[in-house]
Amino acid sequence: MKKASEDIKFARRVLELEAQAVRNLVDRLDDSFQRAVDIILGCCGRVVVTGIGKAGIVGQKVSATLASTGTPSYWLHPSEARHGDLGRVVKEDIVLAFSNSGQTEVVLLLPHVKKIGAKVIAITGERESTLALHSDVVLDIGKVEEPCHLGLAPSASSTAMLALGDALALTVFKRRDLGKEDFAAYHPGGELGKKLLTVDMVMRTGDGNPVISGSALVTEALKTMTYTKGRPGAVSIVDSRGRLCGFFTDGDLRRRLQDGHDFLNRPISKVMTKEPRTVKTGSLAADVYRVLREYKIDQLPVVNEKGVPVGIVDVQDLLDVGY
Repeated sequence: MKKASEDIKFARRVLELEAQAVRNLVDRLDDSFQRAVDIILGCCGRVVVTGIGKAGIVGQKVSATLASTGTPSYWLHPSEARHGDLGRVVKEDIVLAFSNSGQTEVVLLLPHVKKIGAKVIAITGERESTLALHSDVVLDIGKVEEPCHLGLAPSASSTAMLALGDALALTVFKRRDLGKEDFAAYHPGGELGKKLLTVDMVMRTGDGNPVISGSALVTEALKTMTYTKGRPGAVSIVDSRGRLCGFFTDGDLRRRLQDGHDFLNRPISKVMTKEPRTVKTGSLAADVYRVLREYKIDQLPVVNEKGVPVGIVDVQDLLDVGY
């Protein structure tokens, strides 16, 4: 029990020191951080992230965050860079280098990067290091106490670098003023992709969106439904202004047939569902799926701000993307 108590005490100290390392960054942010943001926003190339060891692993994560939030970025191993991969870097790029000491193998790239003409942003704990002195912008995490009992294993310092890298990437993301639809484009898979997917990305449009006028006969509506690309099993009915005024589905047809066939030669406006449920363009696919499930229906017309049907979404369309 005593040993377990000592372990918990030590683990708490690790967490406290790592948390303190991040908290200390708040007051360290200055004009250098603003310059780094502005340089990345003005970059015509890519943000090339590099680092060795734990700092390199942190850099890989930050590079992934940049790329997923609208800033083209890739990871470059400093050793591989010295053996040919430096050819990936061009003048228009920015090199974002991670190194707590500022004296790792990363500094060997500096003369070559400078010759290419790319700017360098350093995230380091040593403002007077070789890396810092030869960088265009220095983001200094300060002196960080490592919680390792030997004071050697990078932990609090790498946590601080990760937090600062995230702050940089997300500030740039905010400045880009991208919306959920833009973000979804970078995350098409998994749960995140499903949460951000909009109906516009899955609905059927053009030849796949059957639309007829209210004066058309039911037989014409059935023919339109049958020969529409993808056979969505429904048709939108519009008034003289092109606005949605009704909806007719395969289910409506089956229910009507129980009372005979006389309705087939009547205008669709006489048998359609008036004031049908609709979804607006820009709606989240997740919300559309909930409506389909709640009301036990298979299709919904998608309308724009003027009430004009611009698409149709079938439950199968949502199932195809993982719902």
